[in-house]
Amino acid sequence: MTPIIIVVIVLALGFDFLNGIHDSSNIVATMISSRALSPRVALTLTAVAEFSGPFIFGVAVATTIGHDVVAAQAINMVVLLAALCSAILWNLLTWYLGFPSSSSHALVGGFVGAVVIDAGWQAIKLPGIGKILIALFMSPLIGFAIGYILLRVVMFFCWKASPGVNRLFKRGQIFTALALALSHGANDAQKTMGIITLALVTGGYLKVFAVPVWVIILCAGMIAFGTSVGGWRLIRTLGAKFYKIRPVDGFTTQLASAVVILTASLVGGPVSTTQVVSSAIMGVGAAERVNKVRWGVAREIATAWLLTIPATGLLAAGIYWVLSLVIH
Repeated sequence: MTPIIIVVIVLALGFDFLNGIHDSSNIVATMISSRALSPRVALTLTAVAEFSGPFIFGVAVATTIGHDVVAAQAINMVVLLAALCSAILWNLLTWYLGFPSSSSHALVGGFVGAVVIDAGWQAIKLPGIGKILIALFMSPLIGFAIGYILLRVVMFFCWKASPGVNRLFKRGQIFTALALALSHGANDAQKTMGIITLALVTGGYLKVFAVPVWVIILCAGMIAFGTSVGGWRLIRTLGAKFYKIRPVDGFTTQLASAVVILTASLVGGPVSTTQVVSSAIMGVGAAERVNKVRWGVAREIATAWLLTIPATGLLAAGIYWVLSLVIH
């Protein structure tokens, strides 16, 4: 392989690793905050499930990212480098600040920004980008609604239960967390698979867009490794700043999030695990008492969400301009 393709693959795997660190908080924060499992056990179980996700549920999301967003002739190595550098820098910044921003938004924004500066808006496939934007922006609303409804249903059936029912919800979180981790591995790891496969097609190493098994193994392993390391700043944000998480809150949040993310993965819709879990936490809290949720924290995170795509798009455009001068 040429050096530039190796650099693209290494950067893509670096983004995957950061994605695992970033999104580990989404999966384990409620489980840790409600004391269902210790942090290390929770992260280890999550990492194993993350690795398994793409092998169980397929690679439909990778196909969407790599095949349905941008015209093939507009893809080159400089575009891929700029998109990855932009997403990585944004992830590092938001990780340092403790903002649970969306790695998915960062990658999509960087990808579009680099392509537009290189080939113009005509290179963007509107149906594909529309599918991604609908998935990214509708999934939090659906997560909020399902979280709200699920807690209402659970409270209806458990309103006469003794406090001992908390033990049931604590144990239940082990299964809901595994389901959420499987769905996350089946969605987020595939975004990196799509980028690496694009690089292989662009470099002439693949004739058609089909994700090789070794790419699946590398990407699934890297996101699992990032998850096992854990993003402790973000775990504190999601696990404590919205409101005090109880076992029933953690159980319903994870179940609602897993349903949304797994459904999106099966239809090829890339979604933000951060957005879905955060909105599900808020939906669960609002179902119990609207003023229980610290809405100021939610506004801060929503601001980061709204800024991510335009910020990474502009950043990728600037990086592309610099790289094109250096390389050419």
